[in-house]
Order: sequence, then C-alpha cells, then structure tokens
Amino acid sequence: MSRSPRKTPRELAPEPWPEVKSPDPVAEAARVFAATLRAQVGERSTRSVAAAAGIHHVTLLRVLAGDSWPDIATLARLEIALDAKLWHGPQRDETQ
Repeated sequence: MSRSPRKTPRELAPEPWPEVKSPDPVAEAARVFAATLRAQVGERSTRSVAAAAGIHHVTLLRVLAGDSWPDIATLARLEIALDAKLWHGPQRDETQ
C-alpha cells in the first residue's frame, strides 16, 4: 500500500512564503526555520552555504522555497555550517 503524498510546507502556508504565518503548527515550524535560514544565509550564495554544510545546493533551495521538508541531518549540518540555531520547533498552545 502506497502512502499518499504529503503537502509541502509552502502548500500549508499562505502566500507569500515564508513571510505569512501558517495555521498548521508543523508547517509553521518549517516556515520559521526557512525564514531564519534565509536570514542566516544573507548575502552568501546558496552553493557556498550548501557546500559548507555538506548538502546538495538543490536541497537548500527546496527547503528555502518551502518545497521540501528538511530532515534532521540537513538541519544539523546547516546549524553547524552557519554556527546558528535555526530550528525552534513547533510552538505549543499553552492555553489548552
């Protein structure tokens, strides 16, 4: 039995990605990650950041565009390469 494809973070968030908050808490965590990553990349080329992190530049482009869910290895490699905390996880609703 095959799994149905899951939506990408960008499909679960309003446009423009990643500026607008997503109502989906998991997509929102991915959106915040992408926005934080974009800020940390800054003026550097995506190829140079990807090379420093040991990932393919297309992977980095897809994560930044919200077209891919970053895996834990990609996340960790980017945090090490950029010497920055990029992942803050999903926010919990403390009122419940």
